[in-house]
Amino acid sequence: MPEPTAGGAASAIAPLHLSHPMPAENSATATPLERFRAAMPAARRWAYFDHAAVAPLPEPTRRAIGGWLDDAAENGDVHWPAWEKHVEAARGAAARLLGAATDEVALLRSTTEGINCVAEGFPFRPGDNVVTLADEFPTNQYPWMNQAYRGVETRRVPTDDGHVDLERIAAACDSRTRLLAVSWVSYSSGWRNDLAALAEMAHRRGALFLVDAIQGLGVFPLDVRDVPIDFLAADGHKWLLGPEGAGIFYLRREHLDLLRPVGVGWNSVAHAFDFARIELDFRPGAARYEGGSQNMGGFIGLGASLALLGEVGTEALARRVLEVTDFACCKLEAIGAVVRSERGGGHGSGIVTFEIPNRDPAALRRRCLEAGVVLSYRGGRLRISPHAYNNAQDVDRLIAALESTA
Repeated sequence: MPEPTAGGAASAIAPLHLSHPMPAENSATATPLERFRAAMPAARRWAYFDHAAVAPLPEPTRRAIGGWLDDAAENGDVHWPAWEKHVEAARGAAARLLGAATDEVALLRSTTEGINCVAEGFPFRPGDNVVTLADEFPTNQYPWMNQAYRGVETRRVPTDDGHVDLERIAAACDSRTRLLAVSWVSYSSGWRNDLAALAEMAHRRGALFLVDAIQGLGVFPLDVRDVPIDFLAADGHKWLLGPEGAGIFYLRREHLDLLRPVGVGWNSVAHAFDFARIELDFRPGAARYEGGSQNMGGFIGLGASLALLGEVGTEALARRVLEVTDFACCKLEAIGAVVRSERGGGHGSGIVTFEIPNRDPAALRRRCLEAGVVLSYRGGRLRISPHAYNNAQDVDRLIAALESTA
């Protein structure tokens, strides 16, 4: 799938639609992006730039979860089969987002659970190693480090202030490297990796490729039929705009029997609802890793969020996110901020980290919150992460809040 591109930060100022007021959701003239913004209740109060942490829920998602909650309170499990159909619809939407087959997708609680399915289930042998980056989020480090009891080494490749050097990764791999485990987008720097290049590198060395996709999935296109990822995990509470505790795990069908299922329960077997039949006959797809009862309300909500994003499409979402972040970078630099995130070479993402010299970032964040602007403070730097529904007025509120503390 072709990668969306954006011009430099300066070129992103020109498009007038960035500053157009948002018409009502039912307006006949509204674009998909405008309807998207109208579906985000948080946008009416906040300039919300924290999707890399926890995203606000869309209105359709609130209604979906609320409907399930009312039904569960008033009727117990009477309509459970209908809930299950909604959960399966969410699985189908996740599969379409990835270009995967439905039976290659499991619905799990978190990115952590998905990565641990691989870490704990992989047939490691003493002397094997896993290669990852030293500045990965802890979720993509601790599960591998935890394999030391099996004699598995975790090789943590340093980055240059977030910049990833493919040659350093390649040099860390050898004949005993079983897995390369890397994030699509760095949570701390915003660096977006070339997944196709990393997959080719891993496979050329006889290793498999795992992606922590939580900071890219939902706003950047990915088709696993074109990019040969072996395993992928992503929780839904960031760019997918879902609730916490409802995530996606993908594994390529050819690896289905490679991983030993962990957390096995009644829902792991093909005859899941025949409780009196005790035979360890695993489900014939990735759902075998789901174990027990699911987060019904969470996955119903995630399904609604995926449907909303699907109305816009990942190509349009990616273009908009790059456009808004480039626009924000230009505005930030105009007030003396130093943008630390790489924006060129296809590495730009929805995450931008920056510093304002001689200013306390923690105090700046507090002032922004008081002004109705939500952003993060990570590793001594401020971090913004706008979604595709954010607009120029949101960026202006950010800049005004930062300037007001001068």
